[in-house]
Amino acid sequence: MLVPSTLRHLAAATVAMLALGCSTGPAPTPPATTILFVGNSFIYGEPSGAEPLVKFFRPSSVTDLNDSGIGGVPALFKAMTEQAGLHYQVSLETIPGASLGDHYDKKYATIVKPYDLVLLQSYSQLDKRKAGDPAALIKYTGLLADGLRAQNPQVDIRLVSTWSRADQVYKNASPWYGRPIDTMALDLRRGYDAAAAAHRIDHVIPVGEAWSRAIADGVADANPYDGVAPGQVNLWAPDHYHGSAHGYYLEALTIFGNVTGRDPRSLGAGEPVAREIGIDAATAGALQAVAAAQLAAQGHGGRH
Repeated sequence: MLVPSTLRHLAAATVAMLALGCSTGPAPTPPATTILFVGNSFIYGEPSGAEPLVKFFRPSSVTDLNDSGIGGVPALFKAMTEQAGLHYQVSLETIPGASLGDHYDKKYATIVKPYDLVLLQSYSQLDKRKAGDPAALIKYTGLLADGLRAQNPQVDIRLVSTWSRADQVYKNASPWYGRPIDTMALDLRRGYDAAAAAHRIDHVIPVGEAWSRAIADGVADANPYDGVAPGQVNLWAPDHYHGSAHGYYLEALTIFGNVTGRDPRSLGAGEPVAREIGIDAATAGALQAVAAAQLAAQGHGGRH
């Protein structure tokens, strides 16, 4: 039995611990970083060929603000961050074939909330009516950025620059027909850079250039219309427009490296995301190396 003096000492010690903010329990978990992906099928994964594995990848792990049941690249990113021991709360707002102007006109109230981080990805040719023209991208990047900053002045806004479309380079009349495969990605990047410079945005995520690097390094085939060379992968879906599972995986790796600052190779060639979408370990490792090299080539995080 404890004597009264002992009880008094225990009570005093407890009060002192509380006064010092001491706790015998586990430290509280820091709040998750909230991140919103805004884009189209180049973010969510068009379901042709193997791509349902991407579009419907772990949809319950993210919040689809349109209630479409989509996982897509945001869910790939979420799974990668969990492997890295990071804590992100991931949401997405996507519309097929949309530009940022479409998102502004149709989903402004859905998008403009107090997020910590927002990624914006626009139409694959910058402008539906005037391919390669960045004027609309610049305009609507600014309008969305203004709204997001009004909700959270510290919001980190980043732009996602997309890839060269094989159908526009090899088959269809376009500004890029007959030109080297990396030309379209570089032109898109210049448009995104202009939008970033006009609206105080520090990061353009070089997804399209990562695709071009995969081709230049011999990891991926340059022209899906003439077959895929042995030992290489096809980054495009069967429509030669959207990404394959390999293409979307490379996109997710590049975004992961840019946003988190982690080397994509730290995930390891045998990591489960690649396996779950049908990518073997050797190819996963090669694509991780491509993403890491592209981010390193542009400095920390792929700044523009």
